[in-house]
Amino acid sequence: MTREVDPITLQVIGGALHAIAEQMGNVLYRMSYSSIIRESQDLGAGLFDKDFNTLCESDSTPMHIGSLPGYLRGIARTIPIDGWQPGDCVIHNHPYAGASHSPDIAIVMPVFFEGELIGFSANTAHHVDIGAATPGLIIDVPDMYAEGMLMDGLKLFEAGKRNEALWKFIFDNTRVPSLVKGDLEAQIASAELGVRRFQELLATYGKDQVIQATRQLMDYTESMLRREIAKIPDGDYTAEGFLDDDGRNRGKHLPIKVTVRVRGDGVEVDLTGSSDQVPTAFNVPFEGSTNVACFFAFRALLLDTYTHEEHIPQNEGSFRPVKVTAPLGSIYNPIAPVAAEARFCQIQRVVDLIIKALAPVIPEKATAGNAATLSFAAFSGVRPSGDYWVFLEVNEAAMGGRPTSDGPDTVEELMRNTRNNPLEDLGMHLPLICDRYEVRDDVAPGAGKFRGGAGVVKAQRYLTPGFMTHESDRHDDAPWGVFGGKEGAVGKLEIYNVARPDEIASEPAKFSGRRTQPGDVVAYFSPSGGGYGDPLERDPAKVLDDVLDGFITVQHALDDYGVVLDEVDDGYGWQVNAGATEARRAGRGAP
Repeated sequence: MTREVDPITLQVIGGALHAIAEQMGNVLYRMSYSSIIRESQDLGAGLFDKDFNTLCESDSTPMHIGSLPGYLRGIARTIPIDGWQPGDCVIHNHPYAGASHSPDIAIVMPVFFEGELIGFSANTAHHVDIGAATPGLIIDVPDMYAEGMLMDGLKLFEAGKRNEALWKFIFDNTRVPSLVKGDLEAQIASAELGVRRFQELLATYGKDQVIQATRQLMDYTESMLRREIAKIPDGDYTAEGFLDDDGRNRGKHLPIKVTVRVRGDGVEVDLTGSSDQVPTAFNVPFEGSTNVACFFAFRALLLDTYTHEEHIPQNEGSFRPVKVTAPLGSIYNPIAPVAAEARFCQIQRVVDLIIKALAPVIPEKATAGNAATLSFAAFSGVRPSGDYWVFLEVNEAAMGGRPTSDGPDTVEELMRNTRNNPLEDLGMHLPLICDRYEVRDDVAPGAGKFRGGAGVVKAQRYLTPGFMTHESDRHDDAPWGVFGGKEGAVGKLEIYNVARPDEIASEPAKFSGRRTQPGDVVAYFSPSGGGYGDPLERDPAKVLDDVLDGFITVQHALDDYGVVLDEVDDGYGWQVNAGATEARRAGRGAP
């Protein structure tokens, strides 16, 4: 039996593992060609042992890194553990073999040390186009075969020899081969770095000591999460919501039901009661996405880095206490060959409903309703040369009010953690112009002692004919308020042409392959977060600040917050009438 690693060496090895994952992520996004990776950093990277346990992960999008063990288990169906050789490089993206969804392509390389397979270096990144039915993104398609290239554990390199036929197949089946080639090469460079750094770590501290350290670190993270779960009273906690539609059958809401069962130091998330699978791509791969969403929710709620004095390593240990149940044939556990590419809005809502279910028993950790959706826009067109251009954009939204502070405005919330794409990059490379990019001001965020965050407005204008697919939701179900707070606002999407600005068409949250003309403007308005706590308890000075900042109107301050403002000529325009405010609030009483 290997002797336990002492605490100081354990910390050093743990820090080295995290540094390796960070370096892998940095190489990947800095070397990539497409903006969705290079700017938005829609990626994940890490190291894994030969049992597919996560040893470390980059500080990037939680969705990516949490799904990689599923990728590895899926690859194992094609390549057994004894089928790996030094110099192998595997590509994988099959949604029914562990992938998060088909555009998230994984690159995996084995790590050998002194002739023995020790583990794997792997990463995933969202690719701009994999040859699907519509450029960039898909929604209304009949099955997984319309998602584009499905690669199930294929070797791009075998024992160091490049598989030229497979590379040619990939480039022949994407609309943007130069971007895909550059991004794959960046992924390979990232994985190669991980292999090299892991081998150096093994050489420095010895194989047995490093492997023992990874086991202790995983056990430590698991014990930390179990400690926090055990503080929650045993019980079944339920929350429900719904999705707008499946992208084809308009007006037909899709129910979501989340039951959180807490028993001792373990927890189960049961999605029984949620919608049956749908005939479009609006389904969720179970292992690569549904599971990961639930793992993330408890890590974020209970082991937040900034609320714990102890350092908590990011590894497999945070997955172990969480069990996920979703009926086979439901939207969260679909049956092949139904498509499952457009899956992010659904899992955002699962995380939000887990928070809602647990809010009564962990109010100090919960938020009010977050936007909890996604605006994933695929802009595309064909250049005069006949070549495609494709641009993927993830738009920000807002969080709900928090126990001691307002919800952040215009942020990537919950599972996203992607960055915005600089407008300068857009204008330099693509026939698009951003006409508007600002805080949403047509609706007020959810009122509360701590208000919800304000959403974002992003309006993009086509300069040439093109196409567009948009993946989003929450035009019908507003983010919830909590503990007396009021609900936030739903999102909306409008399209008009600059030549006819008054002819505005309201569009559903999701649509596929829409043709656009020069001058067409697509304007996305994200949902705004719900409020936390009684609005009558909000500091009147903060209400005044919100009026002066344009987040709310004077009438809204009066109606929702009971704050009376007097118009003054002091350069600001308004000030709080303290006496009238106190009287109005006293007259209304507590809700």
